[in-house]
Amino acid sequence: MRLSDLVIILCRPSEPGNVGAVCRAMKNMGLTRLRLVAPRPGEAMEPWDDTVLRARSVHAEQVWDEAETFDTLAAAIADCVLVIGTTRRRGHHRKAITMTPEESAAFLQSHSGPAALVFGNERTGLEAAELDLCNLASHIPSDDTFPSLNLSHAVQIYAYQIFRTLSPASPEQGTLVQGTLVPGTWVPLDRTKVEVLVKSISDNLAGLGFYRKKGREEQERFLRDIFGRAGLTIDEGRYLEKIFSKAANLVKISGYDNSNLPLTIHL
Repeated sequence: MRLSDLVIILCRPSEPGNVGAVCRAMKNMGLTRLRLVAPRPGEAMEPWDDTVLRARSVHAEQVWDEAETFDTLAAAIADCVLVIGTTRRRGHHRKAITMTPEESAAFLQSHSGPAALVFGNERTGLEAAELDLCNLASHIPSDDTFPSLNLSHAVQIYAYQIFRTLSPASPEQGTLVQGTLVPGTWVPLDRTKVEVLVKSISDNLAGLGFYRKKGREEQERFLRDIFGRAGLTIDEGRYLEKIFSKAANLVKISGYDNSNLPLTIHL
């Protein structure tokens, strides 16, 4: 992955000064792609008063000028292959396993195609529904007595680690050559195609009576996460879809009685 493949996404940012500082942190580390999701929670989408923002960006105004704004996180990540959400809160419904910034950077290095690093609102962080849209979670280790970091400081920490790992001049890169994509090489499914694949598989399973009780939503989230981490190619996605489709058709043709199947499967 190249630095230019990474998108920084700010969900519901409320402080223009913080956004300006984020622009500067990104520019320092060679990152230029910024997206905002529903800035200023509770208000209609409208232009920011960016006087303070530009003052805080300090020669990184270009990042702000080229920033994109979206109504939802789902729309902001539609073209991304891999999505990493940042959070300090953990739990079964908030992705129990998270990576550090260093581990996140190393993981990005092993993947191709556009990826997103998502940050939540300054006061509340990412909501559970927003984190559900991410394939992976990441956190910055900090003192338990005061674990909350300023938004721009958090972005700076991640940006530094990513720059150190993905920059062509960084020692971690060794002899790898950045900036070239050879036709016919591994190009993973983007977020939109992963969603289509997940829905196709769950539809086939639903048609077999697989979800006779709750569990479909949880399993779709599970499939979405592992497909994103695996970086499936378009051909691999099609092949996997055909396997489930053919299995469903064979069961229907055979008239197999599925009443003894488990009502659902939990992780």
